[in-house]
Amino acid sequence: RFPIIHRMRFGICTSVEHAAAVKAAGWDYAEENVQRRLQGTVGDEEWNGTLAVASSELPVPAANSLVPASVPIVGPTVSMEQLTTYMTRVLTRANKCNIRTLVFGSAGARNVPDGFDRDEARRQILDFLRMATPIAQANGVTLVAEPLNKRECNIINSVAEAMEYVKAVNHPNFQCLVDSYHFWREDEPLTHLEAAMPWIRHVHLADKVGRVAPGLSGQSDYRPFFAVLKRGGYNGLISFEGKPMENFPQTAVKVLEYVKQNWNEA
Repeated sequence: RFPIIHRMRFGICTSVEHAAAVKAAGWDYAEENVQRRLQGTVGDEEWNGTLAVASSELPVPAANSLVPASVPIVGPTVSMEQLTTYMTRVLTRANKCNIRTLVFGSAGARNVPDGFDRDEARRQILDFLRMATPIAQANGVTLVAEPLNKRECNIINSVAEAMEYVKAVNHPNFQCLVDSYHFWREDEPLTHLEAAMPWIRHVHLADKVGRVAPGLSGQSDYRPFFAVLKRGGYNGLISFEGKPMENFPQTAVKVLEYVKQNWNEA
């Protein structure tokens, strides 16, 4: 009878060691780093990530930096056996830590080496995703493709390109992310985001200039970007990912106010 009012959740990409300060500034969660916390390159006997996450002052619903450059997804030295072992560890540990979203940016692992066939690179990425998604599903985790601007990576550089992979894999546990910084750096039109909205499951924010926290450059208006998310019914997580804030407590409060104001005005 009455519509459910969903309160947006805003977080910061940082370690759980900083969660108390993030919480004090009014934010809702911390987004961790897979390499720091889930450590897929080490065996179970060496891994102790559950302790840190369990003692966090804030929930840790997501983590980024899925695959390190030392475990290549693309190129002549790819080992599907190595990737399978790695992803099984990461996804099992994410489940143990109740981390439900993992961000597939991983520029170093997915970058196409000079002279390497790009069609083969695409096939390798699809092979990786088709291997990983059933393991993700078994652990209650969703993988999200993160488009990265061309200065950081040379493949999957736009929401439109990421959606080609999402549709090719066609699995509920592989969806799409939009990052305002990369989106703006690539001058991608909002129509691409509108078309992808049914698959957008995670959002990263940073100003286009300097990748600073929202509002700090004074040169990024989030309202048109947020308006597309709102029209598309987005009710997932929204994380700041960028350069660490100086004068953290005061700045983090102001940034959150700015983000919420832009969201409300969109």
